[in-house]
Amino acid sequence: MQITKLLLFLWLFAITSASFATIYYSKNEAMELAFGKGTEIESLSLFPDEEQITKIEQVAKIKLDSGLFTFYVGRSQNKILAYAAIETTNVRTKPETLMIVLTPDGALRDVHVLAFHEPAEYQPPDGWFKKLYNRPLAELEINKGVDGISGATLSTHSAINSIRKVMTIYQVMIKNKDPE
Repeated sequence: MQITKLLLFLWLFAITSASFATIYYSKNEAMELAFGKGTEIESLSLFPDEEQITKIEQVAKIKLDSGLFTFYVGRSQNKILAYAAIETTNVRTKPETLMIVLTPDGALRDVHVLAFHEPAEYQPPDGWFKKLYNRPLAELEINKGVDGISGATLSTHSAINSIRKVMTIYQVMIKNKDPE
């Protein structure tokens, strides 16, 4: 009888835990969102040196946890349409995955939530992300140009940190570099 109760509890816990996990887009669907159908997409692997890491951490106001960053470059007729980066961070205890899309000159164009594993009420709405588009990096800080969201404080901080990180990596490692 005790084993049955334990198994029932574990089953209910698994269902409840899994119910928070929401995956909105696959990687292929995300690339189509960022660049459109039929666009040539290349992967750009970036390995910052110590000086670049220091600069990225200072400007983005975050601590980097990796020495490899991947950007996706969408091209049409040899013209860069946009850059995209997929960032996964833990919000509270579970991850969120964002695709951050930049214009060819590094401005924030789009943010798409690809997956969110925290409860849905902690997820910032699309309208909140839209208020961030085309804003300079210096204005992308909670309470210094960006309003937080009551009930989604950790999610908004996590999203802003990811956006600042991607924009800073673009500025430090891609901007003014020969794309070939």
